Amino acid sequence: MDTNSPLSKELREKYHRRSVTARKDDKVMIVRGEFKGIEGKVTKVIPSTGRLNVEGVNKEKMAGGTAPVPVHASNVVVTEVILSDKKRKKTLEGEA
Repeated sequence: MDTNSPLSKELREKYHRRSVTARKDDKVMIVRGEFKGIEGKVTKVIPSTGRLNVEGVNKEKMAGGTAPVPVHASNVVVTEVILSDKKRKKTLEGEA
């Protein structure tokens, strides 16, 4: 599966790309589904299913406590990209 997520309009104009592979610590806004409107950091990426865990997206468990709910990568919009990785920075800024 793929964890590509669309970029926000501002980031699209800045990087001249439509989507980017979501990574841990990127900020995203959920645009579809039960948790629509929630904005938070990606806490975990699950490449095998194409899903992301987002900060603040939890469900109550029957035995008490909470558990993170994975959200499909296509249902979020990336609002802030972390460029600490040199390869990712080159790719986004068109140097590669």
